[in-house]
Amino acid sequence: MVGKYGNVVLVTGASSGIGKSIAQHLLQKGYKVYGTSRKPTGIWEDEDRAEAGGNNTGLGETAGRVHMLQMDVRSEQSVRSAIEAIIETEGEIGVVINNAGMGIAGSVEDTSCEEAFLQLDTNFLGVHRVIRQVLPYMRKQGRGLIVNMSSVGALFPIPYQSMYVAAKAALEGMSGSLRNELRPFGIKVALVEPGDTKTGFTGNRIFAKASGEGSAYSEYSKKSIAVMERDEQNGPDPSVVAKVVCKIIEKRNPPACVVVGMQYKLLVFLKRLVPRALESFIVGLMYRG
Repeated sequence: MVGKYGNVVLVTGASSGIGKSIAQHLLQKGYKVYGTSRKPTGIWEDEDRAEAGGNNTGLGETAGRVHMLQMDVRSEQSVRSAIEAIIETEGEIGVVINNAGMGIAGSVEDTSCEEAFLQLDTNFLGVHRVIRQVLPYMRKQGRGLIVNMSSVGALFPIPYQSMYVAAKAALEGMSGSLRNELRPFGIKVALVEPGDTKTGFTGNRIFAKASGEGSAYSEYSKKSIAVMERDEQNGPDPSVVAKVVCKIIEKRNPPACVVVGMQYKLLVFLKRLVPRALESFIVGLMYRG
């Protein structure tokens, strides 16, 4: 057994960005890694090149490669099928890293209920679906680790990212409760809070349909989102986050929450020292553009 919780790791949203980097780093450490994507490419090695697996389940016996599975975290059946496929092949899942997610930009007023639900359904309920499906197996094993990828953004009132912030804040609340609920079963829960990271998240951001030129917020949201995109593109490589996750997995008693990056650790510390109104004012200035 390579790790404290077993050799088999599931990483959701592993086709690019932070998820792919995590999968690559774990592979290099000797774990058997299963990644998920809505449109998987099959099986790929720890290099950037990918090989078509021909089979969406990607459950071949090739060593030294990440096995990609089809999973849409918004579908209960899709989540169940992927996890059952791993259990059928490996007999266990030691670690689950909930990384799959997306982002919707726009003012609260411009964001429809359908768009808000899409954000919450993916970033919050999607994690809930994965956790519910994997826990019976972890309880049977008597061990396991769930790592939920949150964001420093969950802690701050970032304008025009309200639904993303809300989804991550909900994830943080659930993770804290889950950590207490699973303590009797020997299953650990950890949160990871990265800041702006250079990934495909910027290019994949979805904009609320009503947030275009006709919106009363258009002028302000454009400037604010331009600041976000600049910070994301100037952010650290996903490997910085991946290395933090790898360290968490190697701990018998992982921390409840880890903020990634010294500058973000400082921001979180300062947040505790200032009144909420002043915090909101400062964040507003940061994203004014």
